[in-house]
Amino acid sequence: MIKEVIVVEGKDDRAAVKKALECEIITTSGYGFPKGTIERIKSAQQKRGVIILTDPDFAGEKIRKKISQAVPGCKHAFLPREKALKDGDIGIENASPESILQALEKVRTETATDEKMFSNSDLIKNGLICHEDASSRRDFVGRILGIGYANAKQMLNRLNNYGVTREEFEEAVKNLK
Repeated sequence: MIKEVIVVEGKDDRAAVKKALECEIITTSGYGFPKGTIERIKSAQQKRGVIILTDPDFAGEKIRKKISQAVPGCKHAFLPREKALKDGDIGIENASPESILQALEKVRTETATDEKMFSNSDLIKNGLICHEDASSRRDFVGRILGIGYANAKQMLNRLNNYGVTREEFEEAVKNLK
């Protein structure tokens, strides 16, 4: 049982999460949130906390960002793309209950901080940018750290704002080799 309220995109995502565990869920109905949705999410965040679990695609990232900006301090769970893929369709609704639970086990809390532990030099040094396999390397590291796949700019933002420690990062990149 998870005490936080899980935010997903649609009713099929809700059904998939309900198969994985008993919890309260808020759906955004895609990017154009119905009236009152952000207020419900804010209320849930104040009372119990919120975990955002959106599709691992462009639209899911936009929804995640929109919620994060409106409701600070949310937790984030990321599902790897291949765990959410079925017949060319990407979405939480395609994930197995086990994959959803694994994503929720690696939940990260977003914290806005001026102190930046990681920089582009960390990404370059570890082949996460300026490397022929940088994209797949970022995918691997994001998976281990529970911060999902990201382009270089998003990866740096997530490393600095999702509570990733230097030790966790170094352990994750050590597994690349």
